[in-house]
Amino acid sequence: MADVFEVTIWARGVTQDMEGRHLSLVIANAASKGGKHTQAWDNYADLPDRVQVPLRKYCRISDEEIEMRYLYENDNPELVFVMDDTIVKGIDILRGMKKGGTLVVNSKRSADELLALIPNKDLLKSFVTVDASGIIGGTGLDSVDFMGSEGGTEAVAVAVGLAAPMIGAATKICDKFSLAHAVECAANKGAVKEGAKTAVVKSL
Repeated sequence: MADVFEVTIWARGVTQDMEGRHLSLVIANAASKGGKHTQAWDNYADLPDRVQVPLRKYCRISDEEIEMRYLYENDNPELVFVMDDTIVKGIDILRGMKKGGTLVVNSKRSADELLALIPNKDLLKSFVTVDASGIIGGTGLDSVDFMGSEGGTEAVAVAVGLAAPMIGAATKICDKFSLAHAVECAANKGAVKEGAKTAVVKSL
């Protein structure tokens, strides 16, 4: 079976549903531009999503055809995103991660402050913080939209809000997709670049 790089995204239900979906899509699209095989989808176990209740989105990246397309959860994510830093407290956001993974969090807080809330932080090799909300000038709630759906054509441009600076931040520590391809695939190109420029990386 091909080696598959798993990405898990944590977001808030309804209010960040589109943002989470756009992050998984822009990651998959950027990786595809680099010649990778990809898959992006919702976590059906979290449906129907409820307002503010944490939910997950997923992405897979591989150099070869992905054979496990009908396994609906990522068991061993190597890269985890958190779109709302309050999710870090009280939830095992690193579930299934093997030692040596990476966490990217949308936050103005320091890495040390957030790491104090993560009991299994020893699994991490890299921790990245980026003020994605500040970069886009809001929380992302202004982009709440119910028109797009998994597997369909998005009714709005992909990665206008939080997804843009967050994928930009991830390009600083992940070699599965490049900054150039992330910029090419995202609607908010300036936010991708700003995310890459301002993200703070802490090696553990």
